[in-house]
Amino acid sequence: MNLSSTKLAFFSPTGTTRAVVQGIARGFEPQAEELVDITSQNARQKPLRTSHSELLIVGVPVYMGRVPALLSDWMQAIEAHQTPTVCVVIYGNRAYENALLELKDLLTSRGCVPVAGAAYIGEHSFSVHGISVALGRPDDHDLAHARAFGMKIREKLRSISTISQLPELQVPGSLPYGGITELWDVDFIAVNDRCSHCGDCAEACPVGAIDPQDSTLIDNQRCVTCCACVKSCARGARSIKPGPVREAQKRLVTLYNEPKQPECFL
Repeated sequence: MNLSSTKLAFFSPTGTTRAVVQGIARGFEPQAEELVDITSQNARQKPLRTSHSELLIVGVPVYMGRVPALLSDWMQAIEAHQTPTVCVVIYGNRAYENALLELKDLLTSRGCVPVAGAAYIGEHSFSVHGISVALGRPDDHDLAHARAFGMKIREKLRSISTISQLPELQVPGSLPYGGITELWDVDFIAVNDRCSHCGDCAEACPVGAIDPQDSTLIDNQRCVTCCACVKSCARGARSIKPGPVREAQKRLVTLYNEPKQPECFL
């Protein structure tokens, strides 16, 4: 198979998932590339359609060991037709648990044919200056690894004439998926007097939980604790309050400080 184009679909509030997916695509070296950034609410309203003649790379972050529940409707609307697909999950150095298997199963149910899977490490969403988990990941080594993985995928597909020649992709995980898919309903963002209400945090929020006119107003029931608002604030006006999220930060630093490495499956 000689696929000349790729479609890159990713949910990436802080940019880590996007970086890995694009790294894999660089190794695949397509003649044409289309980015489908489903981070914003509006983008998730448009269904993804793809065919057997292009490579689809789908990347999502891991939330509590699972594919983010907020992507369920978008996933269920995918229209694929025997599309060769790479399944990618990004986790914050703790564990990806059953997320990769869940992503593979979701995409298979929509007409995709998973040909490769991977779990990469990205800086944890709770990571901030002074309390960091997987700081700077994916780093240059991770992105070089992703590019090499893309090259291996290209070689694998060029070695066959039809997708039916490939055995079913095996990835780690078990059923039932388990884990917690419900969102945290917690007031955890502090906003200080450096806030100019510029709206950058509201624009960065993937679920529209921040009032664009008054950045101190946050809908905690909609918030997915991705902390994109904290990381996007150039004035340093947003931080994590003392409470359950701050305690989770401390546990992560204590228990999951040893850097983990990417895992790939072909």
